[in-house]
Amino acid sequence: MVLADAVPRSLLSAAPEDEEAGLDALTLGRRIRDLRTMRKMTLDALATAIERAPSQVSMIENGKREPRLSMLRTIAAALGTTVDDLLKTDAPSERAALEIAVERAQRGPVFTALGLPRIRVSKGQSDETLQTLLTLHNEIERLHRERAATPEEARRANAELRATMRSRDNYFPELEAQALELLTAVGHTGGPVSHQVVADMASHLGYSLHYVGDLPHSTRSVTDKRNGRIYLPTTQSASRDSRSPILQAFASHLCGHGEPKSYADFLRQRVETNYLTAAILLPEKDTVKLLTEAKNLRRISMEDLRDAFAVSYETAAHRFTNLATARLGIPVHFMKVHESGTMIKAYENDSVRFPSDALGAVEGSTVCRNWTARTVFDIEDRFSPWYQYTDTPSGTFWCTSRIEKAKEGDYSVSVGVPFTHVKWFRGRETSNRAVSLCPDESCCRRAPADLTDRWAGQSWPAARTPTSLLAALPTGTYPGVDQTEVYQFLEAHSPR
Repeated sequence: MVLADAVPRSLLSAAPEDEEAGLDALTLGRRIRDLRTMRKMTLDALATAIERAPSQVSMIENGKREPRLSMLRTIAAALGTTVDDLLKTDAPSERAALEIAVERAQRGPVFTALGLPRIRVSKGQSDETLQTLLTLHNEIERLHRERAATPEEARRANAELRATMRSRDNYFPELEAQALELLTAVGHTGGPVSHQVVADMASHLGYSLHYVGDLPHSTRSVTDKRNGRIYLPTTQSASRDSRSPILQAFASHLCGHGEPKSYADFLRQRVETNYLTAAILLPEKDTVKLLTEAKNLRRISMEDLRDAFAVSYETAAHRFTNLATARLGIPVHFMKVHESGTMIKAYENDSVRFPSDALGAVEGSTVCRNWTARTVFDIEDRFSPWYQYTDTPSGTFWCTSRIEKAKEGDYSVSVGVPFTHVKWFRGRETSNRAVSLCPDESCCRRAPADLTDRWAGQSWPAARTPTSLLAALPTGTYPGVDQTEVYQFLEAHSPR
């Protein structure tokens, strides 16, 4: 809970990636400790002076707790200094700067990805020891960047986009307003959005729909802006909603998208397009009403949301993450995971710790075998929802998951919440429970000892390496799209 007199987060941010920011909790803590030791004051003495437990003062000095402004005034008075002096942005000494850098490194993605135990930074450790730790960390981080050089732009852009979505709780009111305006314009008054209503929207925006059998292989649809035409495939995938390609085609028009200037711009446009599509298929007012009623009855269900608006389970799960925090006050995480265990999409604002690389990207990482997104592949009944509690190093989470099919194989779609919020959901009474210690390798990254003893050195698996793993990032204005093929298609179908 943020208190009224708390020090602003713009001044106190212990995030490891925010090293360029002003003051953070680590620097503040070191300044307090430095002043205390200069005055030959023990931790207990300072705790007594400010009427707090020594453990609380220790957490402040170690940068693990952000003191309120009133507490800072009390600490400053006890140390014979001012709040302004405590809030100076520079470390109090070279040694303190080194300790802060090591602490930041340990809180960053490299240590997390490697599953390394935290080392308590104390005055008993020499400068050389701390400098060695920091040098090793920086070298590992450099090697990670070098290894990820080919897809680095995409992975950085993905990580930055996820951070933006998290900062907004995955809720975009401007896109909600656009969806409402379009629904109102075509006279939609509630309930599922039919294919005819979607066609009426296209017409309202000045587009006619044309179904063709020779759509360029690298596209889902092609929009002819000059002649006001949207070209769609005559054959529809059984796993894809026939309304979505139409909505995605003119959603770009509504969002004012131009040719992407960068890969990050391309990803942002895709997120906005998908968001607006879901906001039209599951209108905010009706969806929030249904979810609020379900919350009051303590039976929120992705299946009910899916069935009420005649959408896919994945679309319903996506839409729930848009509205869960902003409109229902529920922190949430979402995962789409391939049957191989590879994470395809992910979002979180509930403190769950996804596997990630040194750049902070999660796409392409392998999910723990004990998480709901993986265990759902082992159940026989694939027609009923799968619920599970998972105890993790960052807390206990409850998830609901389903398996869906695509041409690339089966994948799971999972929605999860922290234990304190499971009371709102159907399936909370499940007895399914698992423990995940990841990123600790003892959890699931290493084979069991008995199997290792028997087969180590006696096997030679031939890996099925996806071609995309070795391929460079698709280039072009629209990554992965053959522009010549698109232009030839438009030329052939353009009205004479």
